[in-house]
Amino acid sequence: MEELAKIEHVGKPRVVIVGGGFGGLELAKALRDTNVQVVLVDKQNYHTFQPLMYQVATSGLEAADIISPFRKILQNQTNLSFRMAEVLQVDTAAQTLKTSIGLIHYDHLVIATGATTNYFGDEEMARHAIAIKSVEDAVELRNTVLSNFEKALQVGDREQLNSLLDFVIVGGGPTGVEVAGALSELRKHIFPEDYREIDFREMDICLIQSGDALLKGMSKEASQKALEYLQKFGVKVLLDRRVKSYDGYTVTLNTGEKLITRTLIWAAGVAGAPIEGIRPESIRKGNRYEVDVYNRVAGYPNIYAIGDIAAMVTNDYPEGHPMVAQPAMQQGKLLGENLTRQLAGEAMRPFHYHDQGAMATIGRNHAVADLKLIGKEWKTQGFLAWVMWVFVHLIALVGFRNRLAVFMNWTFSYFSQERGSRFIMGKRREPVPTEDTAATKVAV
Repeated sequence: MEELAKIEHVGKPRVVIVGGGFGGLELAKALRDTNVQVVLVDKQNYHTFQPLMYQVATSGLEAADIISPFRKILQNQTNLSFRMAEVLQVDTAAQTLKTSIGLIHYDHLVIATGATTNYFGDEEMARHAIAIKSVEDAVELRNTVLSNFEKALQVGDREQLNSLLDFVIVGGGPTGVEVAGALSELRKHIFPEDYREIDFREMDICLIQSGDALLKGMSKEASQKALEYLQKFGVKVLLDRRVKSYDGYTVTLNTGEKLITRTLIWAAGVAGAPIEGIRPESIRKGNRYEVDVYNRVAGYPNIYAIGDIAAMVTNDYPEGHPMVAQPAMQQGKLLGENLTRQLAGEAMRPFHYHDQGAMATIGRNHAVADLKLIGKEWKTQGFLAWVMWVFVHLIALVGFRNRLAVFMNWTFSYFSQERGSRFIMGKRREPVPTEDTAATKVAV
């Protein structure tokens, strides 16, 4: 029989939270003063502020600026134990989790595993594209971009040169738009100084969106202004196009168009990350758990799901709530209150999402914002939206050290047009070899 993980039983109901993202962390905090034992399980020992991962990928911030250790965040919460482990399976009959450190018993299980990259079954795309779903992904992308420029210094053939300098971004949501804007700033202010031997007029940035507008879910004004900003910055935006294939060198679109690049950045879709052991009938399209208005997984009275992994179907959200931070945080906070009510024999409160709006930045002094405050909708673009974006993200960061580090980095970059994190350290994606590669190096 498999051994239990070494976690002391304290004679209180045990709430096990799988995943320390926005929802899981908010739930853990909400249970701080309750008469329960909280066990937080995550395969990493830190929380990641995902909205700023693209800045790590584009040399704007260090990885350490957007992560914070769970043990530091929750060090004063005496009813909580953290375990770094990978969850392998759940046994709903025995109420145990099978993990890489042993079995963990639960009385109430909360799944907050978030989402993973969705390549829609395209295995070749999964092998060659680079997504930005983790800090490791962001660092790998940064290393790959800089490594490609180092290689470009030794290439003479124009097509091979362009394959190293050009970027294709798939997906016109906030991540895709923000990455495109950040790369355009690097092309204008940073790369020409670092690589003086390269003509950066040869560097193309192409953003591909399957729909007819960018930033789906935001207003038409925000979508149109984001398009105008990107085009102003020299980004080629291709709407109503889909990528059919990518072999590490050639991007083929559904229109028959072909693009050459060594770096395809995938920001086109995500899917839930379910745990083995939950019945298939409880999983909806997109690998999200079907939950009721109390975040209970369909068919299980003591298993809950919150955040990206949860699909709470309502009249306003027939496909579930948006897979962003705010629904996850609100669900986590309310579930903490509801578990306390349930243990006290009180009725739970249903979840109602309070949409506070959305925003995206396209570069220095350029952003779009659709806000919902005091019962009204506010739409703004340009410098004011950019200032609001900066303020909101600084406040939302976890930990004073991170807020201070990011503020100092942004202030320095704003006035100097400089980015200090241009290091090639760790994993990078090596270009797929082509027949012409060996013959195109310049003799020195």
